[in-house]
Amino acid sequence: MFIVTTERLTLLPISTLNANDFLAYIQDKKHIGRYIEQLKLDPTLLGWGVWLVTDTATREVLGDIGFKGKPTGGIAEVGYGFTPSARNQGYATESVRALLDWAFSTGQAATIVAECLADNHASINVLKKLGMKQTDEQDGMLYWTLSA
Repeated sequence: MFIVTTERLTLLPISTLNANDFLAYIQDKKHIGRYIEQLKLDPTLLGWGVWLVTDTATREVLGDIGFKGKPTGGIAEVGYGFTPSARNQGYATESVRALLDWAFSTGQAATIVAECLADNHASINVLKKLGMKQTDEQDGMLYWTLSA
């Protein structure tokens, strides 16, 4: 098991060992269930799924971030979501930046992609702060990319 830390946050990958401890904090339990089943079959998925983001000082769960599977052709897709009380405090930018650094450091990801709704200004701001560049817009969705 590995942990990524920032100045204020602790990022912990969901694994077969800790998933049940964190299910109460995860909104999409079906997604986590599928991920855990896949992780049992392929332990190398660890880190390329869901990570919990907690406040290091209080241990409060602030949200979850992660990848939509292992990189394919060096490309990984990142996503994130935070509780309403944790928004607009820089947690998304701080945690996703740390996760992108981790992904690039593995040597498995050369490019990170993301998508968000065209009217999700908070997410757009996060992606811009991370240095991601918008590459496309289709059907109300914006598509972004960042290379190592």
